[in-house]
Amino acid sequence: MKLNELLDGHTHQVLQGSIGTRISGGMHFDAHRMTRGSLYIAVPGHREGGPEAITRAVELGAVAVLVEGTGVVVPDGVCVVGVPDIRVAASAVAARYYGEPGRAMDMVAITGTNGKTSVSYMVESVLRIAEGARVGVIGTAGSRIGDDPVPMPHSVLTTPESPDLQYLLGHMRDRRTGSVVLEATSMALLTHRVDDAHIDVGVFTNLTQDHLDDHGTMESYRNAKLRLFQGLCRHAVVNADDPVSAWIQRLMPGAGAVTTYALDTDADVDYRATDLSMDATGSRFTLHHQGRTYPASIPVPGRFSVSNALATVAACHALGHDLGALVAALRLMPPVPGRLERHVTPLGTSVIVDYAHSPDSLEKVLTAIRGFATAHVITVFGCGGDRDTTKRAAMGEIAGRLSDHCVLTSDNPRTEDPGAILDQITPGIAPTGTPFERIPDRSQAIRFALAAAGPDDVVLVAGKGSEPHQIIGEELLPFSDIAVVRQLADELSLSRSGAAGAIPR
Repeated sequence: MKLNELLDGHTHQVLQGSIGTRISGGMHFDAHRMTRGSLYIAVPGHREGGPEAITRAVELGAVAVLVEGTGVVVPDGVCVVGVPDIRVAASAVAARYYGEPGRAMDMVAITGTNGKTSVSYMVESVLRIAEGARVGVIGTAGSRIGDDPVPMPHSVLTTPESPDLQYLLGHMRDRRTGSVVLEATSMALLTHRVDDAHIDVGVFTNLTQDHLDDHGTMESYRNAKLRLFQGLCRHAVVNADDPVSAWIQRLMPGAGAVTTYALDTDADVDYRATDLSMDATGSRFTLHHQGRTYPASIPVPGRFSVSNALATVAACHALGHDLGALVAALRLMPPVPGRLERHVTPLGTSVIVDYAHSPDSLEKVLTAIRGFATAHVITVFGCGGDRDTTKRAAMGEIAGRLSDHCVLTSDNPRTEDPGAILDQITPGIAPTGTPFERIPDRSQAIRFALAAAGPDDVVLVAGKGSEPHQIIGEELLPFSDIAVVRQLADELSLSRSGAAGAIPR
């Protein structure tokens, strides 16, 4: 398409060259990904691009450059167009270039502090099981259609930048994907990545402390989440147990635009769960909807898991899928990788790997484990570096209060000193009186916990879930919690067969 066609209807100013330049090689924020015929979007402050990388982008084949404002120096012979807000323009231009792919599929976007990945996996699973549907997933674990990954350059972003997101949606549409479920982070919403995704159902799970390093205050964090419900989605599915749901109900226009679900409220909600019971293998409950009841179960323990199941059923039903078939499919779902993922060691210890990396999520996971644990609970956890420091002591207090023994270790330390991070967790855990170790090396910390655990104990390895890497300094090093657990459990079983563990009984 020609650049003038991509920008038609959007405020812009031609600064150099011909706006009739044809774009044939896609578009990116990253200068090093330019190819012949591509559009370079020079986002200020972008780590792999920005205005300072324009010359490099042109050398690699960019035929046009989109900039914010007017004061940018660009090599001669290249079309340059200025826009008032480059991220808003980028989303619109990318969507138009790939043919507005979101319009061709049922689009579900999930936002909230916790539960985004779990609900996205659940939505995909129940649609596949209930109807054999072809579903695309975009989120923390990357992008895939069913079991087939979509090859993309590695990124730590849960929600891709708008050019990549629109490319992925176009790829999924072209492969006859009927539905797409994506995780919409607060920063993605704030930076307009999903503005033109044409979301049919927006799901809100909850709001608890996290990402204050990005947003500064809980109010700003909440407002970023609320953007999904300010014209970006057609229908909302909201957790009425969270007070933010009232904000969303005021924002969404028209009768019937909001569907509610809840566990803890007696108020009139559209989907409700009662009679909850759970053990290490899963949860059972009764689902209520419009005066009817449905016996339901999921292969995941925890009240919050039941809440996620309600969100899943409500979102899929809002898209027009049969409720009875959806509830039946819940029972057959595979476990969500890295979300209360259970491994039983050869010696009989239950190990739970979970992504819990905020105070609320850690407390919910440990509360769920306490609900079925018959012996000691040993928790291995840390806090991410270069991220919100205010939650570190709080997580220490929660782990100490709900565990019998803790092992403090590195999460993704990034550029921070791992020992300094542990220093900030310690003031929270020390007053609880729970014994704890400080072992910065994550593999060695997991080894210690497994060696200390007895056959009936539960070891929680929290913070990274299904992440396949650990970020140390600027490097992404291969590291999988569940893979390390399996390897170390097998090694220890050979050397400690019949032992009872090191935690005092």
